Amino acid sequence: MGKLALAAKVTHVPSMYLSELPGKHHGCREAAIEGHRVIGQRCRELDVDTIVVLDVHWLVNAGYHVNANRAFKGCYTSNELPHFIKDMHYAYDGNPDLGRRIAECANAAGVGTRSHEIDSLELEYGTLVPMRYMNGDARFKVVSVAAWCAWHSLDESRRFGAALRQAIDGYEGRVAVLASGSLSHRFNDNNSPEAAMHQISREFFRQVDLRVVELWRQGDWKSFCAMLPEYADLCVGEGGMHDTAMLLGLLGWDGYDKPVEIVTDYFTSSGTGQINAIFPVPD
Repeated sequence: MGKLALAAKVTHVPSMYLSELPGKHHGCREAAIEGHRVIGQRCRELDVDTIVVLDVHWLVNAGYHVNANRAFKGCYTSNELPHFIKDMHYAYDGNPDLGRRIAECANAAGVGTRSHEIDSLELEYGTLVPMRYMNGDARFKVVSVAAWCAWHSLDESRRFGAALRQAIDGYEGRVAVLASGSLSHRFNDNNSPEAAMHQISREFFRQVDLRVVELWRQGDWKSFCAMLPEYADLCVGEGGMHDTAMLLGLLGWDGYDKPVEIVTDYFTSSGTGQINAIFPVPD
């Protein structure tokens, strides 16, 4: 039967791509990129065949949605930040069988979900940025799940995560799941100085983020799950932090008790709080 081999919360800041390019920002996100490389290597060591990305850059207004096409190929420019990511080429195999299984398990649990195999349904950069550094050789198949859930409850996303775990347990393979999104996510105001690309937008957000990271290091998921709705609201969590609710639903919600492994220390980017952290999978 299948196995959940790795789970993580990861950054996807577009300045990671900018960090590759010649110029004054070259190398500015090397620590975040290295964190992705570490996670990718762990996936290789664990013989993962498919990475499921819970992508807060895929906005949906009704239901839960899975992009499980047989293959993905294209040249991506961000319509949000085209001066950060432009003409980024990608090519990955998909996993329609796993996508269908995810939808079947979620629907059976009462969480309305569709799995799509549509050539024109493209990947968002919440999936493409992590895959660039974790999956540059296209070794892993990719399934993307919409996690910017505009009119959904966090509890519903928790239930989706539990159904995702059921789907993985019944799959003939080894799967990694990434919650791709930030901690606090209040961007800097327009016309902020360029140096603000490396700063937080409000000190309040930094302090709450740091407390959250401390809870994660302690494995105090009861406290974190209790505060998650207010945290997502008051600190403007990216995509409502539905990726995080899905990830914790996958792992057991407030019954989960493992301390995280930080692979990229907390950092701030364009006003937001970011991290790469591996969540140990319970036996």
